[in-house]
Amino acid sequence: MGATRETGSDAPGEARFLARLALLAVLGSLLVLVLALGEGGLMVLGAGLLGVVLCAAGVWWFVAHRGLLRVIGALLVFLAPAGVVVLFAYQGLWLTALILVLCWGVALTCARAALRRSRPERPQVATAAARPDRPVLIMNPKSGGGKVGRFGLVERAEELGARVILLDPGAPADVAELARRAVADGADLLGVAGGDGTQALVAAVAADHDLPFLVISAGTRNHLAMDLGLDRDDPSRCLDALTDGEELRIDLGDVSGRAFVNTVSFGVYADVVQRPEYRDDKAGTALSLMPDLLVGEGVRRLDSLVDGAPLADQQALLVSNNPYFSPDEISGTGRRPRLDDGELGVLGIRVEDAAQAADLAVRGSQSTGLTVLSAHRVEVTVSGPAEADGSPEAAEDAGADGLSEAAEDAGADGLSEAAEDAGADGLSEAAEDAGADGPSEAAEDAGTDGPPEAAENAGADGSAEEPGTSGAVEIPVAVDGEALRMPIPVVCTLRPGALRVLVPRDRPGVVAPPPAIDWRRILDLAFGRTVRTAPR
Repeated sequence: MGATRETGSDAPGEARFLARLALLAVLGSLLVLVLALGEGGLMVLGAGLLGVVLCAAGVWWFVAHRGLLRVIGALLVFLAPAGVVVLFAYQGLWLTALILVLCWGVALTCARAALRRSRPERPQVATAAARPDRPVLIMNPKSGGGKVGRFGLVERAEELGARVILLDPGAPADVAELARRAVADGADLLGVAGGDGTQALVAAVAADHDLPFLVISAGTRNHLAMDLGLDRDDPSRCLDALTDGEELRIDLGDVSGRAFVNTVSFGVYADVVQRPEYRDDKAGTALSLMPDLLVGEGVRRLDSLVDGAPLADQQALLVSNNPYFSPDEISGTGRRPRLDDGELGVLGIRVEDAAQAADLAVRGSQSTGLTVLSAHRVEVTVSGPAEADGSPEAAEDAGADGLSEAAEDAGADGLSEAAEDAGADGLSEAAEDAGADGPSEAAEDAGTDGPPEAAENAGADGSAEEPGTSGAVEIPVAVDGEALRMPIPVVCTLRPGALRVLVPRDRPGVVAPPPAIDWRRILDLAFGRTVRTAPR
């Protein structure tokens, strides 16, 4: 049941004050428009909106087409905003435009601050942890551009009493099996210095044996470490948990029997990272494939059941271990407010043409092209030619190089920036900002992260049994940034509180993401009205 909360009486006075400031700033911007009607106020509004629409259309043409349309798209991306600025300067409207921008900036800043103060986030509970007697740490010397060696992690860990298993980049290893052997030999803690893909495989072993797990931020982007509040600049500080640590209980994702800690991506991003050439030329490979994946003949679309409710014909789908962002504030940092809420985050995108790209740019999360949900179970399959024939060739011809995100630097990570930046960064960057660990790290950990059996099941390691020969239709899937193939339906679920994570008591902490803008709540705060909220 919901709980009634008196926002006027319970919210701090500063939250009410900030809410009123936000409303005053909104009124100020409206007043500027009214006063400037005779001097081009409407032109400022119309020209700004037109500039956003043209820029979004340009991004779409640049990403989804080749030849002349791509050239026109590139020109629009640069000329549309430049033209708006020149128009404002030529017509003498730059001061009006500047005041409007400042008013809206103040309004949004004050609104977010008011919302944050009125309902502070529930802190994640940490419990005291005993010092482990026989910790075992698996380290990938290639991950993160050589952070293991650069920060002296092996020596530091051994000084603290840990046994280190150093992977050989030239000899592929089954890290999950290494972890299981360590448990059999008496390990009372498992840890990983490597990418999030490696973290997930070892974390699954730790969860199965109810052992604490240590995250060492030696990967490329370290999304899990970031959301745990660990130091990503100096991974050696993560080792402090061995002597002065505390324990958190977090959820662990599962995708068709394989663990994940961050995201599972389907569609464009997952298809693009399957290409070997992507490792050496990410931007060039993505741009060369995008037209075929987005608007080519016989392209495949993603269908899914989100807690039983259909979500059909998506070009890209991102499923995360706990939601990464609110619908109205999709941040390129890809932060998750919590890791223990027991829900999957689901982000779907479908943009078919320039008009829909412009709609996404203007309306953001309210656009029909963007779907943001949370769920406990997501079942993903495909619609299109790939379903008619399970062979690898048919899947590839049907768009097995397919459609999803190419955005972790975006985020996960561009899907996020597709909504926030109005598509200015492109669909290819959208998924990486959302929190996927990124193909760069998958390339670093290639051959060392994944168990052979998982690779065989995914058809990703060139094992004796070719994907599709069993008759099952397989689709590309990027699990924590690693390129795999899995038979449909691909089912994503969550194991709530399954993973015990040991973290240093002294750590930077988690920066709370800005709350979603809810103007109804701002009004309630400003005027002391009662709102009804669901308990957390």
